[in-house]
This record gives sequence, C-alpha cells and structure tokens, in this order.
Amino acid sequence: MPLFILRRLISFALTLVATSVIVFAVLELLPGNAAQVILGETATAESIAAMEEKLGLNQPAPLRYARWMGGLLQGQTGLSISYDTPTAELMAERMQVTLPLAVMAMAITVAVALGVGIYAASQQNKAGDVGVMTLSQLGLAIPNFWLAILLILLFAVHLQWVSAGGFPGWTEDSGGGVWPAVAALLLPAMALAAVQTAILTRVTRSAVLDTLREDFVRTARAKGLSRREVLWGHVLRNAMIPVLTVMGLQFGNLITSAIVIENVFVLPGIGRLIFQAIANRDLIVVRDVVMLLSALVILINFAIDVLYAWIDPRLKVAHG
Repeated sequence: MPLFILRRLISFALTLVATSVIVFAVLELLPGNAAQVILGETATAESIAAMEEKLGLNQPAPLRYARWMGGLLQGQTGLSISYDTPTAELMAERMQVTLPLAVMAMAITVAVALGVGIYAASQQNKAGDVGVMTLSQLGLAIPNFWLAILLILLFAVHLQWVSAGGFPGWTEDSGGGVWPAVAALLLPAMALAAVQTAILTRVTRSAVLDTLREDFVRTARAKGLSRREVLWGHVLRNAMIPVLTVMGLQFGNLITSAIVIENVFVLPGIGRLIFQAIANRDLIVVRDVVMLLSALVILINFAIDVLYAWIDPRLKVAHG
C-alpha cells in the first residue's frame, strides 16, 4: 500500500509539472503580445513597453516560467492587473462559493444516483427500470444553463421561495449566514447536478448489473441473505470501481464547469472570476485560476486512485 501511494504521488507531481508547462505555453508563448492584448490596440509603444516590464515579458521565457513556479512553491502568486490584488487572495475568496457549490452538487448527485441506479438494476427490464432510464436520458438532454433558468422561474419568480441570484455570504456580518448561503447555492447545485446525476445513475446501474452476475452473489443468496442485503452489503462495494472513476471526473467537472451556472445566478465564484478576467484581459488571473483548477482535478483523481486500493484489496497486492 505505501508503495502504491508513493507511485501515485510521483505521478501526481509529474502531472502537475506537465500541466504548468502547458498552461504557461498556451498563455505566454503562443504568437501575439500579451501586453498588447491587455492594453488594447490603441496602446502606445511606451505603454506596451512599460506593461511588458511589469509582467516580466522582457525576460526569457524559461526565466519567467521558473519565477512563476518558484513563486507558487513559496505560496506567492502574481498581482492581478484589474484588481491590483494577489491572485491567491482573489481565488481564496471566490473558492468559498465555488467549492461549497460543487460539494453540494456532488452530494445531490451521489445521493440520488446511487439509490436510483441500484433500484433500476434490481428492477431490470421492469417498469421501474424503464422509468429511471427514461428520466436519465431526459437529464442528459437538458442543458444545465436552461435548467437553471427554469428553476429560477419556478422557485424564485413564481413561488418566491429563494432569491433569483446573488450570494449573501457565510457570515452574519456580511448580511448573510450559513442557512441563507446554503439556500442561495441550492438552485445552482441542483442545476449543476442534473446532468451528472443522469450519467452516474446509468453507470451505477450498469456496474451493479455486472456485479450481480458474479458467483459470490449467488453464494450470498444461497446463505439466506435477502436481495436488499446482498445489493447494499455486497454488490455495491464491488461495483464501486467504475462508479468512483466517474464520480472523480464529475467532481472535477463540477468545479471547472461552474462558470456558466455562476454567471446565470450571479454568484461571485471562481467561474465568474475567470469570466471577468477574460473580459478584462487579465491574463495573470486567467493563468493562475486555470492552474488552480487543473491542480484540483489532478488532486481529485489522486484521491480516487487511493480509494481504489481501499475498496479493492487486489490493488494493494498488485502494487505493494
């Protein structure tokens, strides 16, 4: 097991390095002048030269990359041109919205998809199974931004149960509180979770059906265990490898795809930050946010790999 985790840690570090090189190359080494892009076409040569010096663009690319990575390793990030604030502070503030939103959406996805997927598998080819598969197909077909608008119309405009948008904050000092903040994130989380729930439901059903055909399931039933006990006590854990794979991809996707939903609900999250940074041509913020999101996705995949070894003991034996 320790050797397995060590190998995954090395792979995690190498992937981060490769990702940083790609992010740096895309934003700084492609044809074009970043200072010109930031200042616009009407900028003078003197202002462009001053901006290049401020951004360090007058230095060789390898040196710029080394300084960027050295700063990140020391916990120091660049200074936003639009906000005149370190990007670390901006991202930390915005992640207080995006991360809870992604966690809520993932919790909804897992709670609904696992239960419904197992139910559909237990009712294979029956009315319940057909109904679940039909609803999941509908969930796959509905764009999350369109569902978000429908949710706003129903719950905010007609029923007036929640606000149509905005975020009050997590503390009472900011005019909000825990429950007002959770209420503000509930509709966005539902909109984000809809498509992911449909996907995970179908994956869970397929994985459970494959596991139900295994010999150990027949043995468990022969010992007198009920179908419910077999499903939840034996089948689910053995079916979790493909399910966990999809869950890891989904959680990363929920974080990175929040940009659309956050703009629909006017949430001050990381997605809205990168949207505003692109609009303001603040490439420093764009670079650091993309790197943060990439690191989060890689970290989630690393955690899923470790969970594999915990769920399936065969991986511990295979990797030491």
